[in-house]
Amino acid sequence: MSMVWKPTGRAAGHRPPDTGAPGHSSPLSAPPSAPAPEPDARHRLTSVQGLAALSLDAMASVAYGPESVVLVLAAAGAYGLGCTLPVTLGIAALLAVLVASYRQVIAAFPNGGGSYAVAKAHLGRRTALVAAASLILDYVLNVAVSVTAGIAALTSAFPALYGQRLWLCLAVLALVTGVNLRGIVDTAKVFILPTAVFVGSILAVVAVGLFRDAPASTLSADGHASVLSGNVTSVGALLLLKAFAAGCSALTGVEAVANAVPSFRAPAVKRAQRTEVALGALLGVMLIGLSVLIGRFHLQPVEGVTVLAQLADASLGHNWAFYVVQFATMVLLALAANTSFGGLPVLMSLLARDNYLPHVFGLKADRQVHRHGVLALAAVAAVLLVLSGGDVNTLVPLFAIGVFVGFTICQVGMVRHWRQERSAGWHGKAVLNGFGALLTGVSAVIVTATKFTEGAWLIVIALPALVLGFGAVHRAYGRIADRLHLGRIPEPPHRDRSLVVVPVSHLSKLTCEALNAAVSLGDEVVAVTVTYAAPEDRRAAESLRRDWELWNPGVDLLELPSASRTVGRPVAAYVRELRDRHPHTRVTVLIPEVEPAHLWQRLLQNQRGAVVAHAVRRTTDATICRLRIRLSG
Repeated sequence: MSMVWKPTGRAAGHRPPDTGAPGHSSPLSAPPSAPAPEPDARHRLTSVQGLAALSLDAMASVAYGPESVVLVLAAAGAYGLGCTLPVTLGIAALLAVLVASYRQVIAAFPNGGGSYAVAKAHLGRRTALVAAASLILDYVLNVAVSVTAGIAALTSAFPALYGQRLWLCLAVLALVTGVNLRGIVDTAKVFILPTAVFVGSILAVVAVGLFRDAPASTLSADGHASVLSGNVTSVGALLLLKAFAAGCSALTGVEAVANAVPSFRAPAVKRAQRTEVALGALLGVMLIGLSVLIGRFHLQPVEGVTVLAQLADASLGHNWAFYVVQFATMVLLALAANTSFGGLPVLMSLLARDNYLPHVFGLKADRQVHRHGVLALAAVAAVLLVLSGGDVNTLVPLFAIGVFVGFTICQVGMVRHWRQERSAGWHGKAVLNGFGALLTGVSAVIVTATKFTEGAWLIVIALPALVLGFGAVHRAYGRIADRLHLGRIPEPPHRDRSLVVVPVSHLSKLTCEALNAAVSLGDEVVAVTVTYAAPEDRRAAESLRRDWELWNPGVDLLELPSASRTVGRPVAAYVRELRDRHPHTRVTVLIPEVEPAHLWQRLLQNQRGAVVAHAVRRTTDATICRLRIRLSG
């Protein structure tokens, strides 16, 4: 057992008990029409801020969703491209079902967690962990894909930067991480403008394009080789399924609002529902509008130019408006990773609360940020970026699988929820969720089957591995709880004889403060110092002994000889000897340390205290108290 004792200042994070009302007033004295405001309301989201903070993943998918459909259908030539709109309408129909379903999830589970919370309540522990693992994989991949896609747009405009794309990806990741560490509301405020510019640009492309009979410009595609197949006269069902599976990448991020309901201001449920509907409506309009323009302009995919760039060129012309669309797309793709930073830390906090992840992920910083979840997500995404070399095509095949598994589990869980609750209109709600479960389940199978050889096998391995990891953490917490007798009434406290051991190496204010604390804690105090055989070390030990006798603090100084230059083992051996000689005495090792005034000053410390603590903790059952004294100016 180890303790950290700071003798000065108030305990960090100390809060008075929550009485349920400000000023400890009686509930009867408060007017019913004026509920107390949330103390942290300024750190929570409005509907507009939620749309900016949590919808970037879904919004940015219009940049590569229609293109994924077109690239698959291009294998069937002009006949295949004629099916772009029907395939997109099918994707939009699935989007409508998902939005309606997640609107119900928000109302039924206002504490967030999405498919994990639903599965935990209605489908059992293991299914809930599968849902959580699938969402974690999707969130992490979203960060990596969004950042690499954004940098790909940048390097397409500036080819000289192509060789530096990995470093650019890592720089963008660091920027988004830093913004999120400042708080989700600050994040939302930063992203409102680029989201509005992107949505306005896409809607302008659609609106202007609908009034054109022919492309205004084809300059962006001129000189690029077409990837359209010219010798196919029919479109098979398998090709349509592949196109549907490819286009389903546009649906990732739809669940993010339901996962982050607690991040909204009161009334959180209504605000989150409005955000979900607005997200679905905008996404559906943009996807259908772009697919209509693809057919209207008889667009053919070409190498090196995105479909969205061709549509902007054809609709707006090759002018400043074209570059505005490209720049807005690049920025939003780079920032779409924010959806994961908004949703995943909340999900990880729920898993930590249920003992499936380390409890540190449940902590919040002053700005209502799950800081450890944000940093963990950034670290894993950085590893993926390094392994992929910043290449978006390496990551995209893995993208949509995890989220469709989560979609299906969530829908099935909601069917059971309505059957158990049987509230007004529950039949219609259950039918909606059941139909959604059927659609998303079939989609999950299609996506996995069509992309298995392109990297989907990694998800098939990673998903159960994550679930096994959750189980291992849960069992570890169970063993700790059993040893701590959590949930049981402990024995009455009793007083044992207390002996405090204080390791010292020299005389200083730190030594004085350590002995002051030790004599306050224990019935007996002994100071120990480790000595070595080298002549210079002997002289230092003799100097310390003379100074100790001159100081005469009333505490004995015991020398512990060491044949090697180690400080931890001799102290641990002495503590074991004390425990053997005095089995009924509580032995405490009090280790004085300096708490630097600045973080960088930690690099200057010799870490002797950590070495002693590790040695004592590993080989004895003594209590360890690391006394940290802060250096003032």
